[in-house]
Amino acid sequence: MTDRIALSGLKVRGYHGVFDFERREGQDFVVDVVLELDLRPAAASDNVVDTVHYGELAKRLAAVVAGEPVDLIETLAQRLADVCLADSRVIAATVTVHKPQAPIPLEFADVAVVIRRERA
Repeated sequence: MTDRIALSGLKVRGYHGVFDFERREGQDFVVDVVLELDLRPAAASDNVVDTVHYGELAKRLAAVVAGEPVDLIETLAQRLADVCLADSRVIAATVTVHKPQAPIPLEFADVAVVIRRERA
């Protein structure tokens, strides 16, 4: 499948991490998703009901990031992939979770986990 919908740079405050202060103070997470699906029906109909509404998707993803805390961003990424694959039209989803304020005592630009999940 070569058709894709990409949503990049979704910034949401979350309370994920293994340290107490991460759970208490929270930090910003940045999420990128790429959905693989057939966009021909939407292109033919010119109707949003025939595609994944990326505004609604963004709200669902943000709710997960702002929701129940987890220790690992690997777990968070899996939960986000599950949200993406909940739409039966999505064949595969690539999810990147960035943790730019990770508690690393060195200067760094970003830490991210990238997963790709396909419909079984």
